[in-house]
Amino acid sequence: MAAENTQIQQVTFQLGEEIYGVDIMDVKEIVKVSALRPIPNAPYYVEGIFNLRSEIIPVINLHRRFGIKKLVEVDGEDYEGGFVILDIDGMKIGIIIDRIARVVSIQREEIKAPPQMISGIGTEYIQGVVRQDNSYLIMLDIRKIFNAKELQKIMQGDTAD
Repeated sequence: MAAENTQIQQVTFQLGEEIYGVDIMDVKEIVKVSALRPIPNAPYYVEGIFNLRSEIIPVINLHRRFGIKKLVEVDGEDYEGGFVILDIDGMKIGIIIDRIARVVSIQREEIKAPPQMISGIGTEYIQGVVRQDNSYLIMLDIRKIFNAKELQKIMQGDTAD
């Protein structure tokens, strides 16, 4: 039981050149890219909405939100990307990813405070950074990236005239 408290699991994915992670408990599923419908007057980082088994899911483009260059080619192959569907306090939201990585277990003591700036992402959105092999895993705090008020606004954008 003590081991559970010292470890956290992250679903990791690539955005641009960096590897990011979100808490596995916040991930509902991972889906392939599908057709998106734009939302009029939505914030610049909202890519649109799509229908997932009769549920309307807004999709956020973190590349735009954080000024990250999109990865066009992965290991010599063109890659279509996909969405990670997150459940943030009962509200589902999709984020566009370049490539899914894997689920990793991280010891809490390995997590370091983030440096002031990482690839244009402010430290307020980062839960921590973990050194992995020759790179870093940037752990995102999705509740700070998408606060409840902002999510409501995005969802209402679809119903506005």
